[in-house]
Amino acid sequence: MKKLRDMPQERFMKLFFGFITVCFLVGAVAMADRAEMFQGLWKILSSPAKVSTNYFYVGGYAATFLNMGLVALLATALYCVPGAVINPGSTLAFLLTLGFSSWGINVLNIWPTFLGVGLYCLVKKEKLTAHINTLLFSTGIAPLISELLVRYPGTEVGSSLVGAALALAVGLAIGFFLPAGLQFSPKVHKGFDLYSAALPIGMTAFFLQALLYKTPGVALPAAPGAETLQVASTEVVAVFCGVVFGLCVVLALCMGFGPKQYWKLLTDPAQVTNIQAAYGNAGFLMNVGIYGLFILGWYALVGASFNAVTFGIIFCMLACCNSGSHPANVWPIMAGYFLMSLVFGQVSQLAGGTFAGAINAQAICVGLCYANGLSPISDKYGWPYGLLAGSMHYVLVTSVPALHGGYCLYNGGFTAALICLILVPELERFGHTKEERKLLRQAKAQSK
Repeated sequence: MKKLRDMPQERFMKLFFGFITVCFLVGAVAMADRAEMFQGLWKILSSPAKVSTNYFYVGGYAATFLNMGLVALLATALYCVPGAVINPGSTLAFLLTLGFSSWGINVLNIWPTFLGVGLYCLVKKEKLTAHINTLLFSTGIAPLISELLVRYPGTEVGSSLVGAALALAVGLAIGFFLPAGLQFSPKVHKGFDLYSAALPIGMTAFFLQALLYKTPGVALPAAPGAETLQVASTEVVAVFCGVVFGLCVVLALCMGFGPKQYWKLLTDPAQVTNIQAAYGNAGFLMNVGIYGLFILGWYALVGASFNAVTFGIIFCMLACCNSGSHPANVWPIMAGYFLMSLVFGQVSQLAGGTFAGAINAQAICVGLCYANGLSPISDKYGWPYGLLAGSMHYVLVTSVPALHGGYCLYNGGFTAALICLILVPELERFGHTKEERKLLRQAKAQSK
């Protein structure tokens, strides 16, 4: 265990990615419907993937786990290429892509945007190994690639050479221009949205929805029916996540990272942006386990339906575990969501509206997942401002899909960027950071 604890960070992350990959591949074989695994995988590859598509419904449990395992295996292989750059953003890119592989990403619809990033590297004479994170982030628009492949411009499913050519062209364009967008995005939200890739992906999806559908008058296909989301299993999700996250906690304890050290992480007054660098491999692993169980517990507590979408968002939310998110700075955002669900439930009743924003509603569960990307606001300004950010995210998140037509998997992260555009300038002008408030209290005490 000492060898693991003292292992270079990049090597440890490769092992972690490999561990997660093996868990999903083993999980695929362990599912009761494993006999239909490959047939189900083909159904996933050949079907539209517009948000929110429940892969448990489309291809079955074993096929969903297999798809997630294969995508994770590809991502792990990319990070193992000599010269590949691994950083906290790699944890986010890996787990985010993994989570979306249960309801929007598959081993077919990722390649056009991959080729686009490769084209960028070729033109700019940059090493592809320096852009592995970019490759994975480019898949945030994978549902649009599937849409073009299997049914554009109509609504009947059936692939064509024209659709394949259009999917390739769109994927090349997205991947080619994404690196510039990723570099510019932090300047817009000033680091307060951990899902930084969501801004360029969301804006690209907004433009393409207008270009391919709204402007030429092409009918936008409907999202999958609500009945498809009813294929769910609390047992499958709870057992799998409980085992994986539990193993992470046990391994961290064996590596010498105990409850006292984790409490220090949770109460650290500094804004930690690289947990592995600040608390070591064991600290990172402990946060994966505890934060993962915390997320699982929240969704179980509110009564979420554990379909493939809800299953996937557990890992999407966990993706920020190395970039600074943990239970202590995420609970205010959760509290904001819970509070707003109560408030707007009453407002809707008084106004005679049709309320669809219950805390366990599918769209709200998905929205909260990416609201955790606003945890830097809790870290820097304190929990009341985290609660405010979460409340604002709740209000906006279900309206944003109209911009991109349901083809941007990073909808909640895109919403978080919009919240930053609204809230952060006001916080900088009228608010005080936790450190500033501390200095003000000290100055006030000294003046007495």
